[in-house]
Formats: sequence, structure tokens, C-alpha cells
Amino acid sequence: MAGRSSDAGPAEKTTLEIKGDREIVITRTLDAPPQIVFAAWTRPELVRRWWAPASLGVSVVSCDADVRVGGSYRYVLHHAGSEFAFSGRYTEVAPPSRIAYTQVFEPTASGAPPGDGDVLVTVTFEGDAGRTHVVSHTQCPSREVRDGIIATGMEHGMRECMEQLDALVASLR
Repeated sequence: MAGRSSDAGPAEKTTLEIKGDREIVITRTLDAPPQIVFAAWTRPELVRRWWAPASLGVSVVSCDADVRVGGSYRYVLHHAGSEFAFSGRYTEVAPPSRIAYTQVFEPTASGAPPGDGDVLVTVTFEGDAGRTHVVSHTQCPSREVRDGIIATGMEHGMRECMEQLDALVASLR
């Protein structure tokens, strides 16, 4: 798989690139300075407003985060009568320029399938003229895990979430 970006509409602002055997790289320039974008990425009351693709009927049921090295987070989402969660631990927190964390897809009581191990997500926030260039690197434990993530259809949902994040941070300026 090679790098991809949409050819039409606002999602063209977001790119997704497959690198090597285990990495997914997402980039987007957002219309707000790094301090605001970092806050939207880490403050639960703001994460709830952008982290689930609304047009797909996904909602955030709960969002907890202890944003410090060694701290944990857990986001529970609801879709089509089922709940599923993403959780992990922060391995690096350097506001407003960088954050890294593990991420696990959790099975829940509703029977969602379990994930296949931790991924490591490293996000950088680079400011330029009041805007922020965000680069998210997802390092998977194997090619199979990476391909499984892509196969879920995550690209469409991710693009919509990035649109929602852009609208949120622009409103917080």
C-alpha cells in the first residue's frame, strides 16, 4: 500500500500513508495554534467532541484521561447497539508539541472483538502562522495488526474525526 489522500472534498486536507510493514502515518494541518490543538487532543471534555465519526452514528460514551507520563486513558464508544473501547498509557507528554501513548482496542461486555496487541501512537504538533501541522505515527506490533486496522474501514472514520477536530479547534481560537 502506498500513501493515499482523498481527491475531493474537505478530507483531502488529511492524508494517510502506509510506511514499511507496520506503520500508519496520518497528517493534517489544523486552523489553530498548537496549544489549542494539543488541548483538544488531551482534554476529555474536548476529545468527546471529535473522537467519534458522527455521520456513522458513533458516539463517545465515556472519556477518561490522566495525561502524564505513566498516566492512562480510556475512551468508550457506542455504535449500533454495541460498545467498544480504546485504552492505553502515556509514554511521553511534551505540551504543546508532542505526545506518545500505547493504544489497545478492548473487547467489552457487548462482545466486540478483541484487539491484537498494543500499538504505539506518537503525535507531533508543529505550529506555523497560527495553524498546526499534526503528524500521527501509529507503529503496530506486526503487519497483520496494521492491515487489520486498515481493514476495519478506519480511514473513513479517521478522516471525519479530523474534520470534526479541525472545526472544534477553529471554534476555540
